[in-house]
Amino acid sequence: MIERRHVALPIRIGATFETQSGLQLNAPRIYGMFAKPDGARTAAILVHPSSNMMSHYLIDPLNARGLAVLALNTRYAGGDQVLIMEHAIQDVGAGVRYLREQGFDRVVLLGNSGGASLTAFYQAQAERITITHTPAGDPVDLVPAELPPADGLVLLAGHPGRSTLMTTYIDAAVVDERDPDRSDSTLDIYACGNAPPFPREFVARVRAAQRARSERITEWALERLRVLRARPGGARDEAFVVHRTYADPRFVDRTLDANDRAPGGNRGDTPQQANLSANNLARFTTLTSWLSQWSLLSNADGPDNLARTTVPVLQLEYTADAGIFPSDVARWSAAGGDRVENHRVVGASHYLYCLPDQLAQVADLTASWCLAR
Repeated sequence: MIERRHVALPIRIGATFETQSGLQLNAPRIYGMFAKPDGARTAAILVHPSSNMMSHYLIDPLNARGLAVLALNTRYAGGDQVLIMEHAIQDVGAGVRYLREQGFDRVVLLGNSGGASLTAFYQAQAERITITHTPAGDPVDLVPAELPPADGLVLLAGHPGRSTLMTTYIDAAVVDERDPDRSDSTLDIYACGNAPPFPREFVARVRAAQRARSERITEWALERLRVLRARPGGARDEAFVVHRTYADPRFVDRTLDANDRAPGGNRGDTPQQANLSANNLARFTTLTSWLSQWSLLSNADGPDNLARTTVPVLQLEYTADAGIFPSDVARWSAAGGDRVENHRVVGASHYLYCLPDQLAQVADLTASWCLAR
C-alpha cells in the first residue's frame, strides 16, 4: 500500500518581490507530493529549479520498488524569471528536513536534468557553507540547521548547470541584444551556408562568440545594477529579455559530442523555431536572476559543487539524450571521482517518453542503489 499526501513546507521569503502573491508573502510555502510504500526506510527527493515535479515519471516506479519519494517544487516552480539559485537550495533544505522529521534512515537527492546541479549545489553548501552573497551582491543567510546534508546524490540525465547550459546554447550570431534580427550569418548555425558536419574552426568561432555574448550580457547586468542601486530609493532589480538562446551546434551536427541522439535538441525537431520562440531559456529574466542562474558568475555549477561533496553518487547517462552530452557526463564523473557509479541507459531520450524498457531500467538502477546505501 502507498501512503500519499500533499505537503506544504514553510520557507523563508527570499528576494524582494520574488512573488506578487500576498498570500505567499505573508505565509511563504513550497509544495510537494509525498508517496511512501509500507515499511520504507529510505526516501528520495525529486527536485528541479523550476519544473513541477509532482507528476514526474519516476514517482510510481520508485514507489513500486520500495522507495519513498518526495516530489518537491521550489518557490520558482512554473516560472524561473526571478529565480535565485541561492534561495532554491533553501527550498531543498526544507524538503530534507521534512523527511528527516518523518524518521527516515536515509535521504537521497534525485537531480534530473537541471535538478542535478541544484542538488550538487545544495549538498556542497549543506556539508560546508561558503556562500554569503549572490553574484549580484545580495546577502544570503544560509544556516546549517536549515541545510541538513543528504546521504547520497543521483544524477539523472543531468546537465552541468544553467550557466554552462546558457553558454553552450546561446546564439552566437546575435550582434545587438535590442534587435534579434541583427545577426552575423558567419556565426549562425542555422544559416543556409553553414551545413553540418561543421568544420572545427567554425565550431571554435561559435563557441568563442557564445561565451563573449554571455559575458557581455553579464557585464551589462552588473553595470545596470550598479546604476539602479546608486539612485536614492531606486529599484533593486530590473527585467529584460534575452533573445535567441537555443543554438548549440550539437543540435544540428550529431558528429559533435556524438551519442545516440536524434537531431534537433530536446524541444522538438525544429531547434531554429525554438531558438526564435517567445518562450525559451532565459527569455524573460532579471538582472539578479541572470547573474545567479545563467551567467558564468553563478555559484551553482554542478560539477564544481560536486567536487566539494563527500557522499556517494549514482550517475545515469541517457545515451539518446539530445541536450545532455557525453562531455557533460565526463565532467560529472571527473568531479566525483571514485565516489561516482556510472551506468548507461542505452536508447534513453531526455524525458523517457514512450520508452517503458528504459524507464524500468532507470527505476531499477535508482531504487537498488538508494536502498543499498
